[in-house]
Amino acid sequence: MSFGAASAARAGDGAPCPCGSGAAFGSCCGPLLAGDPAPTPERLMRSRYTAFVVRDAAHLERTWHPRTRPADAVQLDPDVQWTGLEIVDASSDADADADADAGVVEFRASWRDGTSRGVLHERSRFARRGGRWLYLDGDVAAE
Repeated sequence: MSFGAASAARAGDGAPCPCGSGAAFGSCCGPLLAGDPAPTPERLMRSRYTAFVVRDAAHLERTWHPRTRPADAVQLDPDVQWTGLEIVDASSDADADADADAGVVEFRASWRDGTSRGVLHERSRFARRGGRWLYLDGDVAAE
């Protein structure tokens, strides 16, 4: 499975996080890419977007539910650059209950490949397994 990415280099800890949260990478997605668990489905979604930007396929595989994870390794397409993330809606039982085990995040992720541009619009489902949020699957919307 192949996905695009912007750069092989990780963002610096003090640099703005690629997920667009406004926080520094070192206090936002950096710790999650290093292996810390995401506290909510939205934070996991943001870290997965950041993983595409910084080309961290291991994070994508590690945070994908084993039931739906592709059998083949995730391949990041070096020609596709991810240029922005917009969270449209984020809801989970975790908003009301710290022990919740399901959540949904709707997002729009912009990309560029040469002169082509587009937006991936997806409503993603997340499940908590062993105390960690994992990407389960999603429905892609037409743009």
